[in-house]
Amino acid sequence: MTPWSPDSWRSRPARQQPDYAEPQALAPIARRIGSLPPLVFSGEVEGLKAELARAEAGRAFVLHGGDCAERFADCERDTIVRKLKILLQMSLILSHAGRRPVVRLGRIAGQYAKPRSSPTEVVDGVEMPVYRGDLVNGLAAEPAQRQPDPQRMLTAYHHAATTLNFIRALTAGGFADLHHPEHWRLDFMAGQPRQAAFQQMAERIHDAIDFVESIGALRDGVLDRVTFYTSHEGLVLPYEEAFTTQPPRRSGHYNLGAHFLWIGDRTRQLDGAHVEYFRGIRNPIGVKIGPSCSPAELVELIEKLDPDDEPGRLTLITRYGADRIADYLPKHIETVKATGRRVLWSCDPMHGNGRKTRDGVKTRDFSRILTELERAFALHRAAGSRLGGVHFELTGDDVTECLGGAQALEEADLTRSYTTGCDPRLNYAQSLEMAFRIAEMMRAP
Repeated sequence: MTPWSPDSWRSRPARQQPDYAEPQALAPIARRIGSLPPLVFSGEVEGLKAELARAEAGRAFVLHGGDCAERFADCERDTIVRKLKILLQMSLILSHAGRRPVVRLGRIAGQYAKPRSSPTEVVDGVEMPVYRGDLVNGLAAEPAQRQPDPQRMLTAYHHAATTLNFIRALTAGGFADLHHPEHWRLDFMAGQPRQAAFQQMAERIHDAIDFVESIGALRDGVLDRVTFYTSHEGLVLPYEEAFTTQPPRRSGHYNLGAHFLWIGDRTRQLDGAHVEYFRGIRNPIGVKIGPSCSPAELVELIEKLDPDDEPGRLTLITRYGADRIADYLPKHIETVKATGRRVLWSCDPMHGNGRKTRDGVKTRDFSRILTELERAFALHRAAGSRLGGVHFELTGDDVTECLGGAQALEEADLTRSYTTGCDPRLNYAQSLEMAFRIAEMMRAP
């Protein structure tokens, strides 16, 4: 295999990269980011890798979720609190159901860029660059705002650092306290067939906490502190390269801009720049696998990205769509089993189930997201495999972007609170309901 360096990706074709008007401005900005304190530490990265190895072996489960594309404007106290709250609540439900620890992995403090299907769009008769996330350009449909600006990389660093600092303070300072029953109100489920069952599960969780504490089985403070990891899609490669370094007393290079990074379904070309960059970093990594990934390509991806078959190194995040998962997942499972390699399987039920309304609004149906998850659990069991994690685009806010769920959101509701800059997300109630539904799947024989 050819030698690797943090910039060896530059010799490969790089898809989904910004078209900067002044690319020479990138270098000094990247150097500045590289001189600033890292966002995470290599010890934390290795800690996550060890936890993912346990999930791979069936001794833990991974909850991976957060915004489709974070906005700089969302770097505010209440928004971050709501995101963290829903992920913590979901993780507790899954841990209780699965009787094993849950690894909490947020799409947060760095998920500022998104791949797009077209480089431009037409708004009110004016063609302009498409929005690629706040790391690259502005959301406002104005040609000047849509021009890629390399200065945004430095802005992204500062917003990620602020967000992560607040998350660390919350998770270490008591925010994760599990004692409050008011956190488990399920008013949104009123009248639903599963309301009583879900309420009983929430009460059992609270009772279990009380019992364990009453017999002195836990030290003071254990229940109000959790470990939380950050992740984002490693899309804009000059930005990722700026975070790449060889820490003291460590072998190899780490991307210290996040604990976990993944390659998208649009950028996993075997000869491409993203695979070249990712093969050399020591972080645990993921790769999105969709219907266009052939078995032969999957084998080569595994060999390139995880040549040493390192436990916890590689997560395959499948994204087929509810109607197509049965056609592809069994073949991909059998392909990996035939190699004898160890991977962690995760299901992303969001990206294969998008659609547009009659008015051209992007949305997703709760029922189809749920169906893909149900089929993923069943197909893994049938193949003698194990689904070790789930991957969601969600928010702790009361948005109206995905249809259905216990709230029975309809197309007419989408205009009420549709705030995403890119793809539709599950709202707080839909996310909590989804966690209870996954809990049922985890307990299925």
